[in-house]
Parts: sequence; structure tokens; C-alpha cells
Amino acid sequence: MAENSIYGLNMFGQSAWLDNINRSMIKTGKIKEMIALGLRGMTSNPTIFDKAISSSVDYDEKILELCGAGKSTFEIYDDLTVQDVQDAADIFLPVYKETSGLDGYVSLEIDPRLAYKAKETIKEGRRLYQKVNRPNVMLKVPATPPGFSAIEELLSLGININTTLIFSLEQYINTAYAYIRGARRLLKNEGDITKLHGVASVFVSRIDTVIDNLLEQNKQASWVSLKGRAAVSNTGLIYQKYSEIFSSEDFKQLRESGAHPQRVLWASTGTKNPGYSNIKYVSELIARDTVNTMPEQTLNSFLSHGKVEEALTSDASEARKNISALMDLGIDINVVCAQLLKEGVLAFERSFDSLLGSIEKKKNVACKG
Repeated sequence: MAENSIYGLNMFGQSAWLDNINRSMIKTGKIKEMIALGLRGMTSNPTIFDKAISSSVDYDEKILELCGAGKSTFEIYDDLTVQDVQDAADIFLPVYKETSGLDGYVSLEIDPRLAYKAKETIKEGRRLYQKVNRPNVMLKVPATPPGFSAIEELLSLGININTTLIFSLEQYINTAYAYIRGARRLLKNEGDITKLHGVASVFVSRIDTVIDNLLEQNKQASWVSLKGRAAVSNTGLIYQKYSEIFSSEDFKQLRESGAHPQRVLWASTGTKNPGYSNIKYVSELIARDTVNTMPEQTLNSFLSHGKVEEALTSDASEARKNISALMDLGIDINVVCAQLLKEGVLAFERSFDSLLGSIEKKKNVACKG
């Protein structure tokens, strides 16, 4: 493995994952090349798959084949995405083995239209787990109240879960304890607790986008010093809580039985504000025992000029000051996070509908042709 900034992150204790997947990356060997640079995992979502399928011809031949076999639009979607995840997981399998199951994962989102339906999420999660049939796959479930029930149940069955769309500290706490309850049940049922892994995906940049806009509308002079600080301060509070929960008595017995902590994963780490560093949400989120899943452009930028220096510790005193200062200005980060969760679920639903629409169009062309 080449010694570079991504390799440096790994050595420090933070895993770099890629927030992207498409058939071209798999077929051309690009994923293998990125693994050689230090990449240790991959995440996907409906928006990523919609872009991959709608903007290329890479999937057209398979769509024609599946269409000819009488598959519905959803079945075609299911086969295409599962195939990509299976193939990517096979490429990452050596990483999974070399890291004893810590890394080497590929994430696949459960139908986002089920975000507020626990029973349906559990049923679909079990189906996908059996269909994908890879040890190094994580299924993504949104951090909604029904989602926490589904997460606990799926974990109790030994299914690795990537809990997604976490914005608030409260969501994170609920996520961590759902993981602990699920792990405890798996152990009680004599499942293999040593193979259970999970991540809590905390979305970052969107918080600054919203709060920076609110600050700019504020007439008080102190707003300037708080601009661009809300998102990282929020992650600081979450990282402190992670350190506290997974070193507590609640987790001690599980750890002694071979359980692994659920790592925090920083998501939505591409910089949206051109006035900020293009690696802001990598450099400012370097913390031990975490994951950062980056868009490809952000990953390449960090490879180009990133430096590995610890940025987050379990001391969140500065983060609390910033969140308190925002509250003094009338900006409640919890209100912002609640709105972002609603918008996030809706955005993934829309992307999923768009994805199905893209496949339907290609299917119609292929079948008529």
C-alpha cells in the first residue's frame, strides 16, 4: 500500500470509505486501484445509483436481458443494485479479511420508502441480506423512530447495519443503544457476536448549509465567528457521546464477550460552500476509531493536499460553547436537525422514484427495440 494521506488516516485510526459506486468502477479495476491507495470501504444510496444508471449505458445490456425475462421495474432495480454491491463486496473481501471484519464493507440502502415502517423494513432487510449473501455488506436503515426498532431486530439476527441520516445528538444516542440492544439479543440467542459490525452515519455538511444561512440573516455581530462551526461542533458532541457509551458498563459485558463498538461514520463530507476548504469535512473530522465516507472528488483532494492531524477528541467543551452561542442567537440545532431528517428521508424517496423512472424508460426502450 502506497504511503499517502489516506494510508495515514488508516494508520491513525480512521478508515476512509468512498461514497460512490457504479458498474464502470467495478469493471475497469478502479476500485482495486483505490484500495491500493488505502480505501477501506464503500457506501451507496438511491441518489448514487440513480446517477450511475441514468447517466451511462453500462447497465443497458443487463436491463434488456432482465426485461426479456419478464422482470418488473423494481425487480430490475433490485437485480442491478444487488449485482453491483455483490461484485464490489467481492473486491473488498481481502480488506475485510485483513482487518478481521473491521473494514471492507459495501453498504446497500433498504427501500427508503419504508423509512417509517419498521415491520416492512425488517422484512426487506432480511430478504436483501439473503439475496446479497456476502459477509461484508451493511444494509442502510434511516435513524427514524421506527427505524430504531428495525435496526435492533436486524442486528439481533446477525445482520450488519449502517444506520443512516443521523443529524442530531439524540438520534445518535438512540442509534447507539439500538446497536447495543441488538447485539445483546444476538448474544443471548447464541449468535456469533464477534462478526457483528455496524456504523452510525452522521451527516455533516448539510448542517452548516442551513445554519450558515440562518446566521447570515441574523443582525447580531457575533454571527461571523460562528459561521462554518455548527456541523463540526455537532460532530464533536456526538463523538464525545460515542466515547462515553462504548466505554461504559452498558457495553462492558458485550465487549468482554467479543462484541465490537459501533463506529461513528462521518457522511455528507463533500464541501458545499466554495468559500471553505474542499477538504474541510475531512481535515476537521479526523478522530480515532471512526470512518469518513467521502465523495470521489473529496477523496482525491485529500490525497492531493490533506494532512493527517487529530481534530476531534472526547473533549467537546469548545463544541458545547459553539452550540450554546447559536442558541443565544435563537438558532436551535435540534430543530435544524429534525428538519434535515425529514428532508433527507424525502430526498432519498425522490431519488428512489427517479431511479425507478430511469430504469422504466430504459426498460421501455430496450423491450420495444
